[in-house]
Amino acid sequence: MRIVTVPQLEDNYGYLIIDDATKEAAAVDPVEPSKVTGAASREGVSITTVLTTHHHWDHAGGNEEMVKRIPGIKVVGGAHDRVAACTHPVEEGDEVSVGKGVKVRALFTPCHTKGHISYYATGSSDEAPAVFTGDTLFIGGCGRFFEGTPEQMHRSLLGVLGRLDPATRVYCGHEYTDKNLEFAASVEPNNEALKQKAAWVKESRAQGLPTVPSTIGDELAFNPFMRVELDALKAATGETDPVAVMAKVRMMKDSYGKRGKI
Repeated sequence: MRIVTVPQLEDNYGYLIIDDATKEAAAVDPVEPSKVTGAASREGVSITTVLTTHHHWDHAGGNEEMVKRIPGIKVVGGAHDRVAACTHPVEEGDEVSVGKGVKVRALFTPCHTKGHISYYATGSSDEAPAVFTGDTLFIGGCGRFFEGTPEQMHRSLLGVLGRLDPATRVYCGHEYTDKNLEFAASVEPNNEALKQKAAWVKESRAQGLPTVPSTIGDELAFNPFMRVELDALKAATGETDPVAVMAKVRMMKDSYGKRGKI
């Protein structure tokens, strides 16, 4: 399994999940089809499947064009979402194949939208799995609770994504990492893992490099939304129940964003 990152729009990421044995690929959230199909051409692969994390235009807005460009392409999206041009609605646990060597399992991760799906991809046994989290889990952050509740985000982050193998690579939908970590530092200023990650991110962005992927293990170490069950976050928010902590951290992040930050 090989993964190619495709920058799109101002700060979006799409991805190609490639099975090199068959030269087949799945495209994750190809909002700018020309960029994604161009990347596929450069890699010498054929896109057979679109994997859509959620219905927002900057993730699903390229689906109809992908169908026009690639007749017969499979468009996968959440059964409880409103995904444009969806041909294969999926529920929690449903699987799709990419070529012969890559399996992708749907993980139901609602809150940002009510039907949001993350995609857990595995290849050979000697390589780390990957999860494509759309706007549920960002590096150092999470998506706004547009269509869901703190309870849903707690389950999505800690009950689903947080239970994956810590080595699982995290590929999210946007390049928000620098500002996310700036906020995280305001909540947990003495977190050494966070300090180290922030320094690496600033260096990477100065070189024009993406900050994806992260890992689940890393997110558990410095992402405040993945740490709501820990004493440090309880102390920072004045709450004791993890769901209440989740709600408070999101409220703090939203207020922080109103001061000119994402």
